Amino acid sequence: MNCIVVDDEPLAREILEEFIRKVPFLSLKASCKNGFEALEFLQKENIDLIFLDIQMPDMSGIQLYGSLNYRPLVIFTTAYSNYAVTGFDFDAIDYLVKPFAFERFMKAANKAYRQFQSRADGGADHRRDFMFVKDGTKMVKVDFEDILYLEGMKDYIKIILKDKKMVLTLMSMQHMMEKLPGEGFIRIHRSYIVPLSKIESVEKNRVLVAGKHLPVGQSYKTGLMQALRG
Repeated sequence: MNCIVVDDEPLAREILEEFIRKVPFLSLKASCKNGFEALEFLQKENIDLIFLDIQMPDMSGIQLYGSLNYRPLVIFTTAYSNYAVTGFDFDAIDYLVKPFAFERFMKAANKAYRQFQSRADGGADHRRDFMFVKDGTKMVKVDFEDILYLEGMKDYIKIILKDKKMVLTLMSMQHMMEKLPGEGFIRIHRSYIVPLSKIESVEKNRVLVAGKHLPVGQSYKTGLMQALRG
């Protein structure tokens, strides 16, 4: 697995470099001291895994990873355990709280390798059919096929599921669109995302989903009609 290290602390980079050299299935391609350096490298090279520090000046690890069109597997590293939830939001393989021992590093690396092999075995069409989101104090599994629609409510998103179930999670609409499979879901309004398969009808500036009329924003209407025409 081709990997890179991104961390603004020289000692942290040295430790990760040393650990990576001990692992036969890891090949270190670059060690970057900031997000901009990493971004430049990632635009030129294909990487399978990033060991990514969360707190860095100018561009955080979260901002860097969120800006990537193609996202390699990621293991976040941080000095603060409360960042773990952020890692789950990005479907991170794992998060390592500094300082961590080689045994803990190896556990995360093995998880990444298993995921890498799973991707390779499944090919380009092997995709998750679910996601995990934080609801209150717990992480909740949400099957994509169970979603009727999603409603943005300031800093939160309400996920309406079949059987009258509902999940409320702290997340932006843009971040949610990144977590959802792009070919199956579409944003129809600044406050609504819907699965194309759940749209029952379209009438003027609204759609009918699960018996409920949802508004279609003017700026989203063209994209909706194009998606419906296939």
